[in-house]
Amino acid sequence: PCEVEASSPAVDRAVAAGIPIVNVNSETKSVPTAFVGSRDEEAGRLAMDYLAQRLNGRGNVVMMHGFMGQAAQIKRDQGAREVLAKYPGLTLLAAQTAEWDRAKAMTLMENWIQSYGNKINAVFAQNDEMGMGALIALEQAKLKDKVVVVSVDAIADALQAVQDGRLDATVFQDAQAQGGAAVETALKIVNRLAYEKQIFIPFRIVTRENIGEYLK
Repeated sequence: PCEVEASSPAVDRAVAAGIPIVNVNSETKSVPTAFVGSRDEEAGRLAMDYLAQRLNGRGNVVMMHGFMGQAAQIKRDQGAREVLAKYPGLTLLAAQTAEWDRAKAMTLMENWIQSYGNKINAVFAQNDEMGMGALIALEQAKLKDKVVVVSVDAIADALQAVQDGRLDATVFQDAQAQGGAAVETALKIVNRLAYEKQIFIPFRIVTRENIGEYLK
């Protein structure tokens, strides 16, 4: 499923018809047979806490959202704001969607640079595609050395950018572990074996210090 609300009727109909539903990496308002994924609020907390530490608790942050209304967007925003609330010296200067898209994120970052210029101290992008778009815009404006950028997923481009010292950090989402656990859960359900209703795979922060553990 993609959207918390819009995908729920399909889950309801399937469950009512006796068809097991295993939600993977995206929650719905309706309760599926099982859920396998990660706690997206944890990703938001890890990312924003990293920024807070890098900025010594003081500075201006901008946040790029994914598609509004999707579980990852809602929860990552929630987690980030929980951390922001603990740091009165941090200000959320702007928050807007770039719809998980690199090109849209690049345009949004260019607009923010026009509006805020040197006031921006950090960027939290809710996924790596947007993080890379923001990074490119900052580099082209020759501002990256003044701005900390962190994003989520640890895709290949982002990991390489971390290793190269361009992207400050990414939050690793273990898609392989999620997929494996989802298939195992589905097989248990089909074979009428005991299974866990919820399985959460932890996120991990990736920086230049530990990048070797994630680059293959």
